[in-house]
Amino acid sequence: MKILMMPDSFKSSLSAEKVAWILGESFSQVFPSAQIELLPVGDGGEGTLDALSQNVTMKEEWQTVSGWDGQPFSMRYMHFQEQAFFEMADLVGLPMFSEEQRRPLDFLTVGLGELVLQLQTMGIKKIYIGIGGSATVDGGIGFAAGLGYRFYDKAGHLLQPNGRSLAKIARIDDSNVPMLTTEIYAVTDVKNVLCGEAGASYVFGPQKGLKSEELATTDQALRQVYDLVDEKLPDVPGSGAGGGLAASIAGFAKGKIIHGIDFVLDVLAFDQRAEAADLIIVGEGKMDQQSMAGKAPVGIAQRAPETSTVIAICGSVDQQVLDFSDYGITACFPIIGQPASLDEALEKAEVNLQRTGLNVARLIKKARSQSFD
Repeated sequence: MKILMMPDSFKSSLSAEKVAWILGESFSQVFPSAQIELLPVGDGGEGTLDALSQNVTMKEEWQTVSGWDGQPFSMRYMHFQEQAFFEMADLVGLPMFSEEQRRPLDFLTVGLGELVLQLQTMGIKKIYIGIGGSATVDGGIGFAAGLGYRFYDKAGHLLQPNGRSLAKIARIDDSNVPMLTTEIYAVTDVKNVLCGEAGASYVFGPQKGLKSEELATTDQALRQVYDLVDEKLPDVPGSGAGGGLAASIAGFAKGKIIHGIDFVLDVLAFDQRAEAADLIIVGEGKMDQQSMAGKAPVGIAQRAPETSTVIAICGSVDQQVLDFSDYGITACFPIIGQPASLDEALEKAEVNLQRTGLNVARLIKKARSQSFD
């Protein structure tokens, strides 16, 4: 019997590596002779790089760039051969700020563009940027500024490259932008467009700290800026990821937007690994409507062989999601066993996951007509 353990992280609780290890231990108790392969994943959101590094040999390095507040910041990246990977969330990730500290229109993303130029100078040929889990809605103009772009208002004043300046931008100057010879990819964890009701402002703005009265004005400002860049970009799937960083990578850096989980599965040679898998266990902190839009569990299930059974084990499950079979998942099990506050649920996540993993494994063994002991 072959089992692939492929969970994403349980945000604010357990890393993908930890989840995979706990589930692997639970299932090995029930199926001691099974071949259990631990393949923690990410889908472009925070933690993707750590998950990849568990399965792909990469070298970790650090470069000094401008931080979210304009101060020097030591930014992590990983590389192998002539390819480099880094995450937006390492510079300006939502978990870095309490709810009271969240100011998505004020934080800077300039350091991301600076790092791209530094990596290009080092000879890197391909750069993959994981852009999930960000704390900004700046349309990626900070990133563009890091590449050398400058933004001016109608009076010719140089603007601060943050979300609060979006509505004031009247002219974009690219005279200081060097030639970009590196291929740049926006690795997205969602397929939302940049503008409109399904866009960066309306869907993700509130959780990042955008006030209700700022949603429409920010959305309009994003559209206004990209009318100057490429008016088709705001409607491209995935362009709204990272507060609009994906649109910026495509528009200002002539990069490509790619679906995060598919990218990760390709790197992990998933199609080959899954050929003989009897079970594929997926999961994340919360299964909800965003998950159904193609995050890690669903992305894995949709690429899994028909001969494999995909089971999801998650922190919690949104009541609005009723039928997982439409997405290739046979069943989904939340680990919360009794009513509890969020803090209590996070604190007990490990023991709850152990219990649930063991029970699910026992159920599977009982349901199958033969033992794999």
